[in-house]
Amino acid sequence: MSLLSRLNRKFGRYAVPNLTVFLIAGQVLVYVAYQVSPGQAGIDILEAVQLSPAKVQNGEYWRLITFLFAPPTTNLIFAFFFWYLFYLMGTTLEAVWGDFRYNVYLAIGYVASIAMAMAFWFSFGMPNQMASNAFLYGSVFLAFARLYPDFELLLFFILPVKIKWLALLTWIMYGWTFLTGEWLGRIMVVAAVLNYLLFFGREIWQNAKHGHRRMKHQAKAIRSPTRIRHVCHVCGLTSDDAPHTQFRYCTLCDGECCYCPEHLHDHEHVVQKSEESEVGSQGAQTGHN
Repeated sequence: MSLLSRLNRKFGRYAVPNLTVFLIAGQVLVYVAYQVSPGQAGIDILEAVQLSPAKVQNGEYWRLITFLFAPPTTNLIFAFFFWYLFYLMGTTLEAVWGDFRYNVYLAIGYVASIAMAMAFWFSFGMPNQMASNAFLYGSVFLAFARLYPDFELLLFFILPVKIKWLALLTWIMYGWTFLTGEWLGRIMVVAAVLNYLLFFGREIWQNAKHGHRRMKHQAKAIRSPTRIRHVCHVCGLTSDDAPHTQFRYCTLCDGECCYCPEHLHDHEHVVQKSEESEVGSQGAQTGHN
């Protein structure tokens, strides 16, 4: 039994059901609150819910929770599209994995994101940096694409595209951010990918080893020409059993009948049944006449 299965048996009753719906509902509430009173009384609600390591150090501990409910954008169309995809993929993972496994997947990314953001603050001390939850929720998309690579998505409800290609673009974006982005963005990529690697790393490694073995076998087959195997039609002797024996094919036999030297000149010729029956009928007519 795997570690997750043992933990599920022991702590599964504490899992939060419908976690995807809960997270989306929180983001919608923050989005609506911002649209109703944007910047009133000097309060920017979008900024107040972001994960700012510097402000957490100053006592604003609610940010450790509220950054999960920061909406993806202030544009309603793009926000709705994000919520639609997150609902589709998150609820699917909940149904396939179960509530506990899905909770653990997000919890690993959540804890890693906070730990990386705080470590960044202690290391570099940049007060104006904000940690985004985009990479955390992006790991849900990558998990779904891993399980259902051929799922066809209508991009903006118009353009059909398989989700594995969108996942490839996401990985490219993550790699570009890691190589060229700011340090906070780099470590948030690492934090978001951590849960994905813990859940799928073993499978990825096994697939890589299997693919390597298959490539070696194909390369060996290309280098080695295909050997023709001869089998004597009478005794069954093969060219594998006697590699130095010279097998021959009889031109008087129907089909490609191969014979070893012992039976090449001493065998009954193979004749198709139609010809045998024709010969027999001709003989019967001759005898009758």
